[in-house]
Amino acid sequence: MKISVIGTGYVGLVVGTCFAETGNTVVCADIDTEKVAMLQAGGVPIYEPGLEELIRRNCSEDRLSFTTDVAQAVKDATVIFIAVGTPMDEDGSADLNYVLKVAETIGDNMDGYRVIVDKSTVPVGTSRKVAEMIKSRTNQPFDVVSNPEFLKEGTAIDDFMKPDRVVIGANDSRAAEIMKELYGPFVHTGKPILVMDPESAELTKYAANALLATRISFMNEIARLCDKVGANFSHVRKGVGTDARLGSAFLFAGVGYGGSCFPKDVRAIMRTSESNGYDFKIVQAVENVNAAQKSYLVEKIVGHYGEDLRGKRFAVWGLSFKPRTDDMREAPSLTIIPALLERGATIVANDPEAIEETRRVLGDRIEYAKKPMEAVDGADALLVITEWSEFRHPDLDELKQRLSAPVIFDGRNIFAADKMDEAGFTYFGIGTGTR
Repeated sequence: MKISVIGTGYVGLVVGTCFAETGNTVVCADIDTEKVAMLQAGGVPIYEPGLEELIRRNCSEDRLSFTTDVAQAVKDATVIFIAVGTPMDEDGSADLNYVLKVAETIGDNMDGYRVIVDKSTVPVGTSRKVAEMIKSRTNQPFDVVSNPEFLKEGTAIDDFMKPDRVVIGANDSRAAEIMKELYGPFVHTGKPILVMDPESAELTKYAANALLATRISFMNEIARLCDKVGANFSHVRKGVGTDARLGSAFLFAGVGYGGSCFPKDVRAIMRTSESNGYDFKIVQAVENVNAAQKSYLVEKIVGHYGEDLRGKRFAVWGLSFKPRTDDMREAPSLTIIPALLERGATIVANDPEAIEETRRVLGDRIEYAKKPMEAVDGADALLVITEWSEFRHPDLDELKQRLSAPVIFDGRNIFAADKMDEAGFTYFGIGTGTR
């Protein structure tokens, strides 16, 4: 099948590359000339495990190509995916300007029947707006489908190639059948393709992310209560997670969620609720808890050292909002580090992938170390902010020797509190007791 993907951001690149991998002819189009030139030269503008290899293979086999000619991409495809950004407006609602601009371009250039797929995360009712825009600019037949993505940064290739489910919002059976054919290779193990109306598909994406965010914020509240009463969060998590009704996923405590999806989608569903006259109290609480949680590690540091941190040097392990990505959007580190700098601290940080992205945000306000152990040299304490696998099993003797004092603030509970105590560290976790 001939497919065009408009937008070469995170979603667009993963979608286009994975469809090419199953034998389709895919053109990824973007108006960003520098990004397209990089892709045409074999570069990849984002870090996602496995993506670079797939792009190169499919380009070499002429199934995947990149262009700035969006109009031609529209003419050459049967199925057109809209995968451009929907950034937050100041009120938290999703900005649809890019989506509707693409719809305008599609309407101006299509020369026959097309299936237009909203792959961007969009508010309920967007499929209607896209259809209205296209209809205002063409007499050609078309269908608009909502097909939300459920990709996790760091595992996006597997998530796309082996989905838990595929959600298709379509009012027309012809469009639905084309989409089912397109996704057939990915669900041969029996995972469901769920066909529903576009509005339900659009809301499904927001509902899923809001519920996952709720689990995170709820467990972070439980972790804080553990610290108050002297309970061990790890034990509580296991006791809750083994309940078959709940499961163990997303029941970990930490310094809050970040990234491009949860914060944006939580706020967007809040705005959607408000615009429809409903006060979504639970989601508002999720947002409030997450904002407070990003400062919880700072509270622990201040509780130990006092408000004045002048002369203190802290090593930071982990900058990205989660492991296996260089994404810094809404990263807890961008709340924690400035709060420490404001109190006079010096920061030296290491991250396997996100140093350059961090440098774009924080510049030379902090120091950067090439290796984790280099960051801790002479530091008064180690702060773990992102749970990269590379940080989980350090040489504790070397770590203690390099630190000026054996103090660890573990914002992701990657170390066992009892082992840290036995090794002679002053250890602060999230929900690990009364510290």
